[in-house]
Amino acid sequence: MKVAFVGKGGSGKSTLSALFSRFLASKNLPTLTIDADINQHLGIALGISEEKLYSLPQMGTEIIKIKKYLQGSNSRILRPESMHRTTPPGTGSRLLTLTENNPIFGYFGCKIDGVQFLSLGEFTDEDLGVKCYHGKIGAAELILNHIYDKKNEYVVTDMTAGADPFSTGIFTKFDITYIVVEPTQKSVDVFHQYTEYAKRFSDTPLDIRAIGNKVIDQEDKIFLEKNIGDKLEAIFSHSPYVRSLEKGLLLPIDDLEQTNLLVLEKIKKELDAKEKNWQEFYDTAVKIHKKTLVHWENKEELEAQIDPTFTGDDYEKLAK
Repeated sequence: MKVAFVGKGGSGKSTLSALFSRFLASKNLPTLTIDADINQHLGIALGISEEKLYSLPQMGTEIIKIKKYLQGSNSRILRPESMHRTTPPGTGSRLLTLTENNPIFGYFGCKIDGVQFLSLGEFTDEDLGVKCYHGKIGAAELILNHIYDKKNEYVVTDMTAGADPFSTGIFTKFDITYIVVEPTQKSVDVFHQYTEYAKRFSDTPLDIRAIGNKVIDQEDKIFLEKNIGDKLEAIFSHSPYVRSLEKGLLLPIDDLEQTNLLVLEKIKKELDAKEKNWQEFYDTAVKIHKKTLVHWENKEELEAQIDPTFTGDDYEKLAK
């Protein structure tokens, strides 16, 4: 299952992404975690040293390596450089699976306590003043298009803040999206903005839910219940464990408060209850690709990348 954590900046989405990833890995479940946020905090929250984190090659900077690998023998892609962030897989494409050794994970990532970690990276000196972060997010979108995740396997993505994910098609890649909401009006406003944009995108509703965070008392809880309604799935309460984490003390995940561990367990159960629909996933990828290509000069070449013979069933075939 693919899951994203989004929300207002500072809401705690990186922390919850890290906690949930560590929770899954503690149960020996294959877990891939992607830091797709411009503020690169997720790796540290997982326990990766700063020295190791900043020595990793950046996917957003070396996206051509990703394209060359994922292209495989797909003859509809004339050259790796022509692959767009939205290019869907087709006959001959390479897919990534969570239990394999592949050059993408090996080159760009590292593994810590059972969590396979990938990062888009920060701005380089060459980026400053001339590029936006969306180009880097394209690396994550391309990878998510080409991951075949099976039952009891999990892809966790920490997203950019607010409604920024709607500037690309990455917001469509998840089985469930959790919006992390603090008991503040600004955070609630981000929740409603995000859900409204999602409704406007498609008649097929995306599965978007809310997790209350930094809840101190009953007043905070009532505020969230009143403003979020039945989309409020769980409350992650004020956490001394998280305070220690923010100070650099990485404790075993089992030391997390019992009430908050139950929130992580609930998220897992909700993901496990979902039925994976690969055909719907592929159709949405094609829809995003078609919507994007009209804005590019090589739109004919990009349109030709769509394989009319490819179906949702082909994901499993390519992954074998």
